[in-house]
Amino acid sequence: MDAGTGIELVAVPPGRVTLSDRRTRRSWVIDVAPYELAAFPVTQAQYARVTGQWPSSARGDRLPVEGVSWLDAIRFCNALSGCEGLTPAYRLPAGSGDVAWDESADGYRLPTEAEWEHACRAGGTGPRYGELDEIGWYRGNSGERIHEVGGRRPNAWGLYDMLGNAWDWCWDIYDAQVYGSYRVLRGGGWADEHWSCRASVRRRSHPTFQIDDVSFRLARTPRNG
Repeated sequence: MDAGTGIELVAVPPGRVTLSDRRTRRSWVIDVAPYELAAFPVTQAQYARVTGQWPSSARGDRLPVEGVSWLDAIRFCNALSGCEGLTPAYRLPAGSGDVAWDESADGYRLPTEAEWEHACRAGGTGPRYGELDEIGWYRGNSGERIHEVGGRRPNAWGLYDMLGNAWDWCWDIYDAQVYGSYRVLRGGGWADEHWSCRASVRRRSHPTFQIDDVSFRLARTPRNG
């Protein structure tokens, strides 16, 4: 928080999560180590304080920053880490090439999709952590616009807007054999039907893709000791 961004992190306990994909009808189990996840998506004001940019189509300090690509989110993570004297989590090639994640770094990063789903469920097993109208903005209640972060009820671990309002970029590649470098999106957005706003729903897009219902939230790996 030294950069004046006011990022509020929640300690997430370890656990085990089963991921599934409807397209391939495949499921797999991942063990999740302890980590920290931001209580809210990154806001436009937070993004502007670090980057000096306002990329979003709708303007408002407490609106989630949208119109940001996966690569934009990666760059923000490294920039904020630098502002706070943390070790950047990502190595970005100067030219074309893959972004590398230094898993030993204590800087800000994107959650993996297993971390994201584990945090979204907050120990529950249902498709949502509450009634959708109470916990998230979606097509049925959003008025066809994005809303300020924290306007709906959080889950049991104090995480807001995990479902609805804006999709969250995750670190993972969706399916390299079929979609190449496309990255995972989670959570659903303000323009989506209720069935897209569930803990298990996976979507994907190109890492340069930008649209007005995709944002991101920050994660960190706790320091040893």
